[in-house]
Amino acid sequence: QVRLVESGGGLVQPGGSLRLSCAASGSIFNVMGWYRQAPGKQRELVAEITSGGPTRYTDSVKGRFTISRDNAKNTVYLQMNSLKSEDTAVYYCNGGRGWGMTSFDWGQGTQVTVSS
Repeated sequence: QVRLVESGGGLVQPGGSLRLSCAASGSIFNVMGWYRQAPGKQRELVAEITSGGPTRYTDSVKGRFTISRDNAKNTVYLQMNSLKSEDTAVYYCNGGRGWGMTSFDWGQGTQVTVSS
């Protein structure tokens, strides 16, 4: 059973940056993604990346967030720049064989709070 451990969250002012990491205890899938869940809202997909490199992003983060992965380290990253208050949420990673698939058990997530 592969475990996912997210880290790197914290409190940041609007306009600031954070880099999230997702470390897997075993091999990761072809497609890995970052998701987030804000209070009172459903979990939503933020960004995905394939093992070959293609990526996709939800419209609200395009141009601000960058997803990357290190297949040798079974780790996925999310560089978040120009953060906004609406980015406040718990961030999770997950993945599967295709876009939008979430085949792992969810980890504990990492809290990102954007506030002045």
